[in-house]
Amino acid sequence: MLEIGNYNELVVQREVSFGFYLNPKEEEVLLPSKYVPETGLKPGDKIMVFIYTDSEDRPIATTLKPNAVVGEFAYLKVTDIAPFGAFLDWGLEKELFIPKNEMVLLFKKGERHVVKLCLDKDTNRVYATAKIEDNCIKYMAGVTEGMAVDLLIYAITNLGYKAIINNTHYGVLYKNETFEPLKVGDRTKGYIHRIRDDGKIDLRLKKAGYSSVEESAAKIVDMLKDDGGFIPLHDKSPTDAIMQKFGMSKKEFKRSIGKLYKERTINISDNGISLLEFN
Repeated sequence: MLEIGNYNELVVQREVSFGFYLNPKEEEVLLPSKYVPETGLKPGDKIMVFIYTDSEDRPIATTLKPNAVVGEFAYLKVTDIAPFGAFLDWGLEKELFIPKNEMVLLFKKGERHVVKLCLDKDTNRVYATAKIEDNCIKYMAGVTEGMAVDLLIYAITNLGYKAIINNTHYGVLYKNETFEPLKVGDRTKGYIHRIRDDGKIDLRLKKAGYSSVEESAAKIVDMLKDDGGFIPLHDKSPTDAIMQKFGMSKKEFKRSIGKLYKERTINISDNGISLLEFN
């Protein structure tokens, strides 16, 4: 059975003047000539294609790769607007439609928004929704405290950064605990810090405990190498300067350079920090 809005591995059945038909007759789908690989195709070959529907709601195959498939979230650009919705560029010739009632705020041409790709099972049309939290999993299966996760920032509030977790759940990175500049559409790594009694998830970019110092120390060494072995910042430097340069709190910075100093990796002076061995 065809999976509309997703990748399918199909078998070539027959060639026509305008392309190849894939899949048995009762569920055949056309791969237009413009999407046929340069190496060519022949009946019996298997090929991985993305399936969506054309303007007449007929399934069609392409070898182009969209920015996301059904069930995934993506940060897409608005290419056009209409009274009943808007159109988004998702990497295919046919643009992705988001109905007006699936927007939280009205979209404007040229903007970019985080959306989820959905499938209308009655029409087999792929559409987008910007109602992120309504389309995330509410139960806590699949996430545990301390777990490393992939994050997609979808909104910024006074409190912090709202992020989609592993394409399934959502949580918050609090601004007073986040020392790296983030913006909507950014993808980053993070950790589940706490799952509250009400099911809400608190996130952090660094793992709690000493393991975060290991990561920060390694980052400092890499940045020292990039800067020629010396950076004019130390444990008494202003908090803002440390955060701007290293993207970490002053406390984290001090713990990290203290570790490196004890390991005789760096030297700390009134002028800054330097690698003891730098080639």
